[in-house]
Amino acid sequence: MAGENLTIVVEFILLGFSDQPELQGLLFGIFLVIYLSILIGNGLIIVLTKVDPALQTPMYFFLGNFSFTEICYTSVTLPRMLINIWTKNRNISFVACAIQLGFLLILGTPECLLLGIMAYDRYLAICKPLHYPLIMTHKLCVQLLAGSWSIGIPVQIAQTYQIFSLPFYGSNKLNHVFCDPRPLLRVACKDTFVNELSIYAGALLFLMIPFLLILWSYIKITSIILKLPSTTGRYKAFSTCSSHVMVVGLFFGSMIVTYLQPKLSDSAKNEKIFSLFYTILTPMFNPLIYTLRNKDVITALKKLLCKCGGTKNS
Repeated sequence: MAGENLTIVVEFILLGFSDQPELQGLLFGIFLVIYLSILIGNGLIIVLTKVDPALQTPMYFFLGNFSFTEICYTSVTLPRMLINIWTKNRNISFVACAIQLGFLLILGTPECLLLGIMAYDRYLAICKPLHYPLIMTHKLCVQLLAGSWSIGIPVQIAQTYQIFSLPFYGSNKLNHVFCDPRPLLRVACKDTFVNELSIYAGALLFLMIPFLLILWSYIKITSIILKLPSTTGRYKAFSTCSSHVMVVGLFFGSMIVTYLQPKLSDSAKNEKIFSLFYTILTPMFNPLIYTLRNKDVITALKKLLCKCGGTKNS
């Protein structure tokens, strides 16, 4: 082998959208606005679910925690992307890349699981309304939340360690906007079949199981709603689930396409684009979807704005 190919990689270069230098200023502005809107929108949902008495229910307990997870998840990637575009320095150290990937995987797990738990919560509320207060107690909510955060940590740490234990020599250019498993495996100097299998297994475990739970919940919910005699009752029941269904479609659709698609010649480009859906667009649209389509949240927001306005006037 040539000597340059034996150079041990100590840092990676995140190519991102560097092939379009004329768009760097525009991309920086767009990503900055998106990040600020994610922080403000999801932060507002967290505040509303904490301070408004009408939102002290399991559904909004999980929504508030989901918004918190969205902020954390986005903060792992977007600030670094903004710095890379602003400074035009796309280098990231080996250790920093490992840390970014580790947190990305660890935070992605509770996002998937919380969406599944929220679907199960809606199933209990609509299909078993009399038993709902007895089943979905605050203690159970806390246990489900703790489980969603902790269950994936050992698996994702092991997967991160497995990837960064591979030998990296020569090429250190990642055709991506952040450190992600598949771009890293493409530049590893070893057969990565076992690692790719591990990624598929992790995706099936933490993506497909919650997704199937969501699918099962909404099949049950739909069958119950269709049996309701009142059109108004059916509309109200569907409206309480529509926001969650939209978020699920955005998040799981892009994640499944990214991690379960086969190897294709243009898969790197597809991964880069679809990764923006679940890391940026879903966290940005989450507050909008839940605010614009949820009367309880709109009412709580109006009350909060009135309180803030009254405080300023006094």
